[in-house]
Amino acid sequence: MAPAAPHHADNNNQDSAAKKVKLEQNVGKPSRVIHIRNIPNETTEAEIIQLGLPFGRVTNVLVLKGKNQAFLEMAEEISAVAMVAYFGGCVAQLRGRAVYVQFSNHKELKTDQTHSNASASAQAALQAAQAISNSAGAALVAGAGAALQPANGGTEIQVMTGGPNTVLRVIIEHMLYPIVLDVLYSIFQRYGKVLKIVTFTKNNSFQALIQYPDTGSAQMAKTALDGQNIYNGCCTLRIDYSKMTCLNVKYNNDKSRDYTNPTLPSGDGDAHQLLTSELMPQRARLALALASRMSGGVLAPPFLGLGSGLASPYGVGVGGVGLPAFGALTLTPASPALRALAAPPLPLATVLLVSNLNEEMVTPDALFTLFGVYGDVQRVKILYNKKDSALIQMAEPHQAHLAMTHMDKLRVFGKAMRVMLSKHQTVQLPKEGQPDAGLTRDYSQSPLHRFKKPGSKNYQNIYPPSATLHLSNIPATVSEDDIKDAFTKRGFAIKVFKFFPKDRKMALVQLPSIDDAVAALIKMHNYQLSESNHLRVSFSKSSI
Repeated sequence: MAPAAPHHADNNNQDSAAKKVKLEQNVGKPSRVIHIRNIPNETTEAEIIQLGLPFGRVTNVLVLKGKNQAFLEMAEEISAVAMVAYFGGCVAQLRGRAVYVQFSNHKELKTDQTHSNASASAQAALQAAQAISNSAGAALVAGAGAALQPANGGTEIQVMTGGPNTVLRVIIEHMLYPIVLDVLYSIFQRYGKVLKIVTFTKNNSFQALIQYPDTGSAQMAKTALDGQNIYNGCCTLRIDYSKMTCLNVKYNNDKSRDYTNPTLPSGDGDAHQLLTSELMPQRARLALALASRMSGGVLAPPFLGLGSGLASPYGVGVGGVGLPAFGALTLTPASPALRALAAPPLPLATVLLVSNLNEEMVTPDALFTLFGVYGDVQRVKILYNKKDSALIQMAEPHQAHLAMTHMDKLRVFGKAMRVMLSKHQTVQLPKEGQPDAGLTRDYSQSPLHRFKKPGSKNYQNIYPPSATLHLSNIPATVSEDDIKDAFTKRGFAIKVFKFFPKDRKMALVQLPSIDDAVAALIKMHNYQLSESNHLRVSFSKSSI
């Protein structure tokens, strides 16, 4: 359920503390030891190792949680040089927060039992990293484009059901954008040679089974990626070991792939048609392009390095996009994602065409409020000669995609609204003297934008329209009856009302139908409850 307006006190305190940390001297002199500062308080050793793993073998880690700092020791100085050089061109992020990477003035990282590498989590992360290096048969040397090699003989390890396994089960939560098989491959191959992938939908959630040749690779991938977002604030990876120990792949298509047997048929039916049509490259290109627009997810640099500008010597340039050659990241020419990147760029529209509106009731402000649930609306134009249609410009392409996904065919004021991408790149303001009747509004400076802060946690609380609304920013002086009265005065009957047990600033209200909830959100969002408090309303994932 959507939270109240985000508070920044914690981040400010962390940033202030980080600024007080004395920066190390001689940061420009290369060393195997890397100093990372401004890390979040809750950062784990595994997350620090994850930053360095694409560049080479990690031999030690130290997290100073009280000082928001960490140290990472690489096996070779060239790996450390590549890592510092890379993050000099793009900002590293941990848990949505910018961290700063530089050389340490220490030549070796020495720790004892009082330091963090003595903890079970640090030891497990280091052992998993070591297992990858051993099973791969080659270290990941930055700049050389060396790919992970198969484990000796490629032998599959049979283990007890339910224990550590070579097959991972991946569930993607909050899947706001399409995830294609090539995206999963490019993420998981960083931790070992991916043998097979099978994707499917179960219980209304997108899932995948991913097979490695050894348990070490699977363990490291699970440790590094479980709970991470593919894109900022959404497409969260939930990873566990599968009960299966070997995948049986019959077809190589957009749903499944056996990378050890490229001669498998693509199969008949929709999957084959999708793979061989133009739609598949477009979906892959859209997914990868979205990654380049959104920081904080695992597809943000250095994982794909889209637009990083490090085409040489750190990677190969494809269609004007820099792909770092660290580890096994470089895509093969047969990959639809790579072919798509080499094609002309897919236009990422920010303008939506909305039609079949109730022209008697809809206004620019109503559309701003409703579409503002899924992104920051910049401009709204109700068409002067066709008032049941409107153009709505969002701040980012992924916001337009979200709004279209959740609201196409949604009933608003009694009519099923249609939402699609427009051919227009912007919504033009009316020229002076041009008749408009107040049908065009500019909201670019509106204080009501929900996603102004980069990496806003509000992205994690976006849900489809439902009959239950989440209310926040409720002052302590306002009672349940006060809120019910406010809804009643606007013509809405509340079926069920419930304050949050531990936070009376938030509540859930259930309306008779989704139609009623949509209308109530439009009317009640920003409703003034007190001199300094305005109600915040969004759709809830829960029912009462």
